[in-house]
Amino acid sequence: MPKEERPNILLAIADDASHMGAYGHDFVDSPNFDRVAEEGILFENSFTSNPKCAPSRATLLTGLHTWQLEEACNHFGVFPSKFEVYPEILEDAGYAVGYTGKGWAPGSWEKGGFEHNPAGEEFNERTSPPPEDTGIRDTDYAANFDDFLAQKSEDKPFCFWYGGFEPHRPYVEGEGQRAGKRAEKVEVPPYWPDDEVVRGDILDYALEIEWFDRQLGLILEKLDEIGELDNTLVVVTSDNGMPFPRVKGQMYERDFHLPLALRWKDGTAGGRRVEDLVSFVDLAPTFLEAAGLEVRPGMEGKSLLDIIESTGSGLIEGRDRAYMARERHDVGRKGDNGYPVRCIRTEKYLYVRNFKPDRWPAGNPETGFTNCDSSPTKSLILGRHEKGGDDYFDLAFGKRPEEELYDIVEDPECMDNLAYDPDYGELKEELWEELREKLKETGDPRVFGEGDVFDNYEYVGGKKHSWQAYEEGWFEEQPY
Repeated sequence: MPKEERPNILLAIADDASHMGAYGHDFVDSPNFDRVAEEGILFENSFTSNPKCAPSRATLLTGLHTWQLEEACNHFGVFPSKFEVYPEILEDAGYAVGYTGKGWAPGSWEKGGFEHNPAGEEFNERTSPPPEDTGIRDTDYAANFDDFLAQKSEDKPFCFWYGGFEPHRPYVEGEGQRAGKRAEKVEVPPYWPDDEVVRGDILDYALEIEWFDRQLGLILEKLDEIGELDNTLVVVTSDNGMPFPRVKGQMYERDFHLPLALRWKDGTAGGRRVEDLVSFVDLAPTFLEAAGLEVRPGMEGKSLLDIIESTGSGLIEGRDRAYMARERHDVGRKGDNGYPVRCIRTEKYLYVRNFKPDRWPAGNPETGFTNCDSSPTKSLILGRHEKGGDDYFDLAFGKRPEEELYDIVEDPECMDNLAYDPDYGELKEELWEELREKLKETGDPRVFGEGDVFDNYEYVGGKKHSWQAYEEGWFEEQPY
């Protein structure tokens, strides 16, 4: 197929971002994400399948549910090359493929048998000085994209992955306020103290989202300059929620409900807001179908092309289910075991099944709750707990019951667990049965009594914050 008949594909994926301005978050200025949404489609209900960097990205790359990916279901795991990834399929079909910034990570694709990062060939040589007194990386994403384009054959369409390292921690405390961001614009959710420390922390996070967005703008400008923007399917999203307690790595709405905007002027009407529940498993099939290829057998996702080709807003296809899960994220729990969870999200409800409620969901207290990034907000909550306590500790770090059920329409912050309310008993059982059948249908080891396999897969990250290190006296708190 000649190049002009196939669109370019650009995925821009932030690292740990829950917010963009197009959704009404005034404390974040994201004009380029907002432009993509305004000129294309803003998805109101987009979900990752696993709220941590590596497993989330593996789902996006393969179109498979996270529990189907063996080692790649875990954070800091091995990514087996037997699982096809969409960049590789497109490359075989004649696309030029590359990435800049953060591709699939963290983990080992080498041990899995890939020849290069599953996101494509790496373009990360160009750097530029970041703003002073910030945690922003020196990767020059736009210049690296230019390098990719410069070496690409003109007759080939491209598939490029822009993976911003921002707004992943660490930040330099106060960077948001030093840049002129205002604390009064911040939205503090009810599971954190409304404190100047928290507000400042959120502003630092917001500033780094804005850096991601600024680099996106430079890439869009380049595409416009070379006449390729309108023939490029642009998808902008994030891998999981913000790096704060009770969000990143946890199984509540604010972590796996993520920003998603799509622009393809040659392929879709703009100015639309879509309410269908869509998932990261849908992106790989979308990219393949947009390129004129058949979706691979076994991919669990459903291409978004019908939505893209529509002209309407609201509910387009009536997609009304999304599924999420987690296994082992960061080690530091006793035995370095994970915290297995499965979820089903409908238009109104979120049902959560915690398979090991005796374990601490954010990691053990002895090792500093390693599945929660170090931050001023985390330190504040732990400090308040040590001084006499309040509900914030339990909300962020406390153990959880086997079942949780939330009315997302009335309670989007998941504060009121309805799972043990008799009025919701029948609904709870229906959702659990539906979720269980989905897990059986898709071969989840967890529902066949074989879930411990996830705890036995190799962990390839640093061991200084492992349970073994704690027991042997050489433990160090996580640096991120």
